[in-house]
Amino acid sequence: MNTPLSWLRDYVPGLDVTDQEYRDGMTLSGTKVENYSRRDKNLEKIIVGEVLDVQQHPDADKLVVCQVNTGTETIQIVTGAPNVFKGAKVPVVLVGGKVAGSAHDEGPAPEEGYKIKEGKLRGIESFGMMCSIDELGSDVNFYPEADPDGIYIFPEDTEVGADAVELLGLHDTVVEYEVTSNRVDCYSIIGIAREAAATFGKEFKPPVVKETGNSENVNDFVKVEVQAPDLCPRYTARLVRNIKVEPSPKWMQHRLGAAGIRPINNIVDITNFVMLEYGQPMHAFDFDKVAGGKIVVRRAKDGDKFVTLDGQERNLDHDVLMICDGEKEIGIAGIMGGENSMITDDAKNLLFEAATFNGTNIRKSAKRIGLRTDASGIFEKGLDPRNAEDAMNRACQLIEELGAGEVVGGIVDVKEPIPELKRIKFEPDRINALLGTSYTADEMIAVFEKEELVYDKANEEIVIPSFRQDLIGNCDLAEEVARFKGYDKIPTTLPGGNAMGGLGLKNRVEQKARETAEMCGFSQAYFYSFESPKVFDKLNLPEDSKERQAIKISNPLGEDFSVMRTISVNGMLNCLANNYNHRNPEVKLYELGNIYVADSLPLTDYPDERMQFTLGFYGEGDFFTMKGAVEEFFNSVGMKKKREYDPEAGKSFLHPGRQALVKYDGQTIGYLGEVHPAVCANYDIKTRVYIAVIDMPAMMGFVSFDHKYEGIAKFPAVTRDLSMLVPKNVLAGQIETIFAQRGGKILEDIKLFDIYEGEQVTEGFKSVAYSLTFRAKDRTLEDNDVNGAMKKILNGLQSLGIELRS
Repeated sequence: MNTPLSWLRDYVPGLDVTDQEYRDGMTLSGTKVENYSRRDKNLEKIIVGEVLDVQQHPDADKLVVCQVNTGTETIQIVTGAPNVFKGAKVPVVLVGGKVAGSAHDEGPAPEEGYKIKEGKLRGIESFGMMCSIDELGSDVNFYPEADPDGIYIFPEDTEVGADAVELLGLHDTVVEYEVTSNRVDCYSIIGIAREAAATFGKEFKPPVVKETGNSENVNDFVKVEVQAPDLCPRYTARLVRNIKVEPSPKWMQHRLGAAGIRPINNIVDITNFVMLEYGQPMHAFDFDKVAGGKIVVRRAKDGDKFVTLDGQERNLDHDVLMICDGEKEIGIAGIMGGENSMITDDAKNLLFEAATFNGTNIRKSAKRIGLRTDASGIFEKGLDPRNAEDAMNRACQLIEELGAGEVVGGIVDVKEPIPELKRIKFEPDRINALLGTSYTADEMIAVFEKEELVYDKANEEIVIPSFRQDLIGNCDLAEEVARFKGYDKIPTTLPGGNAMGGLGLKNRVEQKARETAEMCGFSQAYFYSFESPKVFDKLNLPEDSKERQAIKISNPLGEDFSVMRTISVNGMLNCLANNYNHRNPEVKLYELGNIYVADSLPLTDYPDERMQFTLGFYGEGDFFTMKGAVEEFFNSVGMKKKREYDPEAGKSFLHPGRQALVKYDGQTIGYLGEVHPAVCANYDIKTRVYIAVIDMPAMMGFVSFDHKYEGIAKFPAVTRDLSMLVPKNVLAGQIETIFAQRGGKILEDIKLFDIYEGEQVTEGFKSVAYSLTFRAKDRTLEDNDVNGAMKKILNGLQSLGIELRS
């Protein structure tokens, strides 16, 4: 939203602050000023001059020598302007003055502008410069009467010596705001002016709209039927006869130009002016092209096509709201009118439209048909239905004031019941408690009155005006008090209450995952949730793999981001590959992110979003390094039971002999292993890579932060070492399960301290050595206790084909 300060001062008399003071004050009161710019920056000593004589330059075909009256003297200026003539009134920069740009320099203008000096052009002295609009730092599009290839020519009756910058409306500041979508009232000059008046303690004087129209009744000539009241809760229309399409007055052109809108003609400019002033988009139809004098507001039909004002054919569907006459469509509601009802120079009668449309529908329609306009950008935020009539009457008033036509009396107004004004219970104590302040009720009411919020003393309620749709509760009233009394006035206080906060179980487990990974040397990474379908082939997933059942994005950024990921490994491998190809010798990464698993495709319900704890590394380390990190995580979240690692994981993207499913209490909760060399090659990684993926929802039922601490052991431990010949197909986990099951309560600890395969070991076997620690909590163990446990253990080991080494 851009607003000229000169326009605001019309409605806030006495707003005599500097540009910087205005920026600071408005930003601190909640209407954030992004930037501001002086339109007359680098414009100095520029007056209106009259060309008294024009002579051809003796040594240059494209230059002329002019004698120019500045009001106090006659000076000589050499120019190449093709449109200069005797008697022309032109902007003249005197010697020592400045202009914002130069017609002779194609590069960007310097920050300080161009200073005009005495000089010679082809031997002829020149004492100033005649200017084009571009050289004055503006744009020829905002001055329709300007010659795009020459200097600017003022009207014949312009006073010689007058301030040319003033006459062009350039003594002004344009302010750019960052307006949040809930403050739709601030998408208007009146809304910003109301905020400025409240901020600087000035009186707010909105434009006075007078009654307009002749003695006729527009309802006798125009009929409106709204067939989709859910999409158009209010539609107003007025008729103007005998219109005169001509340029709008200079003051209106300057206002529109300062706000960044190109003046076109008085009719179009009035609708744009009112849109800026009231924040209510309007549209004008050629009434003689409206069949039957009837307006029908209805949904389009699937497959319909419509040509808009810009000459483009648009494809429609039943969710697009259309403005139609008795026979055809004549406009897309809230977006753009049709070519078949546009106002031309031959138009005699026009129909003004000001309506309220469903904001969500307008936004969706604009996206579907590929056409977003200034009007749709405002409508989509949800307008105040009461504003339509005020804007309509303001437009008709301008029609009469500018002599642009004869307004027919009355107004066509088709509307749903307008909701009553909201009321919020006024509770000063709650507001003070929320802010930590001690303002009196009268001080708060004074703030509300500046914003046109009315205090109903009888009911102790604040009545909210319809244009403040953002105010819905007591906290909003507290915000109004805070921002206009000053955020800097709020004292520093500690929060009250005695509630003890803390993280929930899910967040605590995720926090432990981060702490464990970082303790083990892993760094956190973030990967996209959107992936390419080619990922499945890179991971060598079978055609019937469930991971290939991915949810497709309806409007993807491209094929590389067209499906929701069903497996977290691709992001990890991409990141590791990027690091590897940048020659980082050793990288450890982890991610906490969701995968998206659909029950069925196409979707009939929300997908299952499953948090995955993914670790990956290359460099120093192996399978057991990764297993150690996983074990450390399980220990940190209180999963005390023995974890099982099933080598029959069946993951096609992992090395067939170096992978395992992670199981806990019989349930699979993840997997880990070395990435298959072929998959590494697909990612252009020429080293061994190890990954682990823990399915967080699957393990949540097993975690516990209820720790039970035991005292230091009072009785001595007994240690037994076992050296065994173990068949190669027997896993260490199976051996340890035998130890745990048969060692009884006195078995305190198990440590694997040696594994050996070589010439001294029988073929098909491996040498494995364990140290077993026994201890009783209530007594000193005797040989019989330990020997009995060892006998049970040895019997169990024999069932696995294990032999003791001699």
